[in-house]
Amino acid sequence: MQPKTVLITGCSSGIGRAAALAFLDEGWTVYATARDPSDLETLGEAGCNTDRLDVTNQDDIDRVVDRILDENGVISCLVNNAGYGQFGPIEDVPIEQVEKQYAVNVYGPHRLIRAVLPHMRREERGTVINISSVAGRVVFPGGGVYCGSKFALEAMSDALRAELEPFGIDVVLVEPGPVTTNFSKRAGNEIEAADRSGAYEDFYGIFDDTEAIGGDGPGAVSPQRVAEDILNAASATKPVARVPVGTAARIGVLARFIPDAIRDQLWSVIRRFT
Repeated sequence: MQPKTVLITGCSSGIGRAAALAFLDEGWTVYATARDPSDLETLGEAGCNTDRLDVTNQDDIDRVVDRILDENGVISCLVNNAGYGQFGPIEDVPIEQVEKQYAVNVYGPHRLIRAVLPHMRREERGTVINISSVAGRVVFPGGGVYCGSKFALEAMSDALRAELEPFGIDVVLVEPGPVTTNFSKRAGNEIEAADRSGAYEDFYGIFDDTEAIGGDGPGAVSPQRVAEDILNAASATKPVARVPVGTAARIGVLARFIPDAIRDQLWSVIRRFT
C-alpha cells in the first residue's frame, strides 16, 4: 500500500510544527515547510522532509509540489496552516496591511489548493485541511481584517467541499479557539502597523491589557491538541466539514446564532466595563 504523504505549511512553530510531528509519529511521509528553512532543522532531524515555502510565492509552491510528486508520486493531504493575525480598528489598518493579511491567509491557501488538486483529482482521493479559527465564524471589534480573512477561507472551503465531492476529495476546516503559540506575540507586532486615528484608544487599551486574543487566556489549548484533530481529519474515511478545537471554540462558534442587535449591545456593554 502506497505510504500517505502530507504537505504542511507554516511549520516553523506552533500548530504546524506539532502537526508535522503528529503525522510523522503515525508513519506518514511529511513535508514540513516554512519561509525560513533554518526554523525547520529540528523537524528534519526528526525525520521530516523540509523545504522553503512562502505561500505568497507561486514559484515556491510549484517547486515544492513538483518535488513531492517526483519523490513520492502522491500528495495525500494538504494542510494549509500558514497564517497570522492583523488586528486593529478597520479605519486604522492601512490598505497595505489588509492586502498582506489576505495574501497570506486567503490567497496562499488558494494557490496551494490549485497546485495540488490536479494530482488529487487524477488519484480520485485526498484531503485538504484548512486551518481556520473560531474567528472564521464570529467577528469581534478590532478583528475585522483578520476575521474577514478567515471568513473568506471558510466560504472558499464550503464551496470547494461541494465541488470536490464527485472526485472523492475531502475538505475540512479546523477551527481552534485560543492556542498556546506565538500567535499573540506576532499579532502585537502587527498592530504596531496601525495608523492610529486617535478615535479608538479604548480598543488599544483593551488589546494591551488583556490576553484574550493570545493563547494564555481561559480555554487555551496546546498546539498538540490541535494537531491531533488535524491528523484525525486527514485519517478519517468520511471527515466532518468543521472541527472546532477546544471548549472555547465550541462555545464561541455558537455566538453566530445571537441576533445582531443583541450582539452589538453586548460589545457596547463590554466596552463600558473594560
